[in-house]
Amino acid sequence: MPTIEQARAWYRSNNAVHDFDHVQRVFHLAEHLAAAEGADVEIVRAAVLLHDAQSASGDENARLAHHEAAAQFAGDLLSGEGWSEERIQAVQDCILTHRFRTGEAPQSLEAKVLFDADKLDAIGAIGTARALAYAVLDGQPIYAEPSETFRQTLETEPGEAYTAYHEYLFKLSRIKDRMQTASGRAIATARDDYMQGFFNQLRLEVIGEK
Repeated sequence: MPTIEQARAWYRSNNAVHDFDHVQRVFHLAEHLAAAEGADVEIVRAAVLLHDAQSASGDENARLAHHEAAAQFAGDLLSGEGWSEERIQAVQDCILTHRFRTGEAPQSLEAKVLFDADKLDAIGAIGTARALAYAVLDGQPIYAEPSETFRQTLETEPGEAYTAYHEYLFKLSRIKDRMQTASGRAIATARDDYMQGFFNQLRLEVIGEK
């Protein structure tokens, strides 16, 4: 079983949005959800520690495929630790289906737990802070009024900034409805309420209405 200290070394060069602090938060959330849902805790713990292990590259193409790279890394590592092929595949399935944008829905209970724990860290107070931090790291403003095209299609017009508010509309506001477990949905409801209030207030303050 990979340890926390082993995992810490895999994330040293990751950006502040996908750093080891993120992994630790997801780890604790996943343990809570796994216990509540009756999932295999060892599979969940390994999947959490490994799910972003290859996302440090600044190459956007590499970043988009980080779940595949992480799954390969997990397979090599767990094979070296003597894990059975069946349990290695269970961990890899969790990693391969944990992303919001891939469209491949998690099937196993353990994969659903990882998905929910990872997404819960993208909403609420910490998720809001991460969205703002990512915009800054990417050289984008935290707010700009989205185009009508973006509001209708969730696709930016040429030259349109992709701000933290855009990410809220595109992804964060939809996470609550994508939760896979009852325990995840319960936590997501409260976090979503806070986040909605923040981004609504942000918009009002920026456009000068409040």
